[in-house]
Amino acid sequence: MTLSPSGLGMTSQRTRARMVERLREEGIRDERVLAAMAAVPRHIFVGEALAHRAYEDTALPLILGQTISQPFVVARMIELLLDGRESLGKTLEVGAGCGYQAAILGTLTKQVFAVERLSPLLDRARANLRQAKLSHVRLKHADGTIGLPEAAPFDTIVVAAAAAAVPAALKQQLAPGGRLMLPLGFAEQTLCLVERTAQGFVESRFEPVRFVPLLSGVE
Repeated sequence: MTLSPSGLGMTSQRTRARMVERLREEGIRDERVLAAMAAVPRHIFVGEALAHRAYEDTALPLILGQTISQPFVVARMIELLLDGRESLGKTLEVGAGCGYQAAILGTLTKQVFAVERLSPLLDRARANLRQAKLSHVRLKHADGTIGLPEAAPFDTIVVAAAAAAVPAALKQQLAPGGRLMLPLGFAEQTLCLVERTAQGFVESRFEPVRFVPLLSGVE
């Protein structure tokens, strides 16, 4: 049965709960992350035609050839960023898209900045975050490859697009002890965690993923 958006609104708690249980079964263990995934209504971040698929564990298309990441990948990236830490702290998201991951981040920390290079997507993210009542998430139309130097340094940076190499500007905007998460590679991509230590930057690789490419400039 296909539910209307209004029907989804009435059943979203139940469908979100099922999504969270599936994430737990797939290996997500951090209860803070699971609670954040349960708190954010994913169906308001996808187009109306796809709202009935919002709680499937799959990426879904957005406008301009972009996608909303699958719930497991969002949860996994944030879980790795939180591992062994009390908080994400001051956080930058590169590639806000429709605002979904920014909303998850916004339930976990009060200092969230998100940049998006595509103006129509940024407008949609703003509207979605207003509907989700997460007005403290600050959005900017900007080139994510250069980060957000005016708000740096950040304790956490998460990139929602794949790069061939870790952008130097993003590494330099990490606070001491900070963490940066991004998909690395093009044809074959893996999650890469970069930590800024007293001895320098340390990289760790995790599971394979599939993201749209990280592009420079704004449109």
